[in-house]
Amino acid sequence: MKAPSFAYAKPRSLAEAFDLLERPGAKILAGGQSLIPSLNLRLSAPELLVDITGLKGFSEVEVKDGMVRVGALCTHAGLEKSEDINKHLPLVAEAVSHIAHPAIRNRGTLGGSLALADPAAELPACALALDAVLVVAAKKGERRVKAGDFFKGLFETDLKPAEILVGVEFPKADKSVFLELTRRQGDYAIVGLAGVSRPSERRIAFFGIAGKPVLLMPRSLEEAKASLPTPAADLYHSAATKLHLAKVLLERAWNRL
Repeated sequence: MKAPSFAYAKPRSLAEAFDLLERPGAKILAGGQSLIPSLNLRLSAPELLVDITGLKGFSEVEVKDGMVRVGALCTHAGLEKSEDINKHLPLVAEAVSHIAHPAIRNRGTLGGSLALADPAAELPACALALDAVLVVAAKKGERRVKAGDFFKGLFETDLKPAEILVGVEFPKADKSVFLELTRRQGDYAIVGLAGVSRPSERRIAFFGIAGKPVLLMPRSLEEAKASLPTPAADLYHSAATKLHLAKVLLERAWNRL
């Protein structure tokens, strides 16, 4: 199928992007690896695509004061190849290697993945497990939103009209684990998890079981298993099957953490 008709603009600054987003039917285009298929399937019909890939300074990785700040336009491949990400955020480095295929990772962006909030996506769960802070910009300035408050539901986030996700601040995490089960490499996960262990807590975020990532902060493996919600069934797997697989991954992750 072909996409419906739309206008296209590529702003050179955030100020220009904000002006364009105030137009009726405007939608942000970053990597386009989710949006373009959605357009072609006629699941989306924006009147104006605002291509923010021309904005400078929003794809860098910066390490400072125990935090890793990543620009929203950093691609999955950029995350995968970054020495700073591999050193300070091995969870993210491992997770992005599971995302689709190299051609998609070369174009897809961190910000695009988080802003879309696909419940089967890897990076929202990583942000939740790491207790990341998402930096959102608007004409009036920036605001910071905890990952736990950012993801609201199925493809629903705390982003307001005419706001742009410009970066993510990840606390460093040396001890982590990422696991997912798929039918084939590159497929969406049947169920998966991102886990982080710190001296004061363990944070385990599941994806593929609900409309948004599900965070557990258990004190024991038994408590973690008991607190798992009943997953939503999909076309190929029952809720019971997904719950069983989630518990299998949970036990593996707990032993590694």
